[in-house]
Amino acid sequence: MNLIDLFNIKTELLTPAKVILTMEIKSEHQQPYGLMHGGISCVLAETAASLGANQNLDSSKQVAVGLDIQTTHLRPMKLGQLNVTAIPVKIGQQVQTWQVKIFHHDRQISESNVNLFNQMI
Repeated sequence: MNLIDLFNIKTELLTPAKVILTMEIKSEHQQPYGLMHGGISCVLAETAASLGANQNLDSSKQVAVGLDIQTTHLRPMKLGQLNVTAIPVKIGQQVQTWQVKIFHHDRQISESNVNLFNQMI
């Protein structure tokens, strides 16, 4: 089982220009104080950015792999559905940068910038 299946992350839209994911936050995703663990935002951001970045590559020659991620946690989250939207900021020959925003209803929970390297395989 991979992490996407383990966390039950659903892909709602997958194109080279936009990715939309959803995930239901449950008690097992919380840290000991009853709030969503911040690592969940990072997992969702890198997942969305990676899926989108790979849509811009020839999968027989390259794969996009994470270089770094910078996440800002804007609001605490307890339980409920998250909506994740990722869009490319720059699609380069070697590096792609994606911006990822995570919402619970209309309230933004976090924002991430993800840089990925287009690795030859």
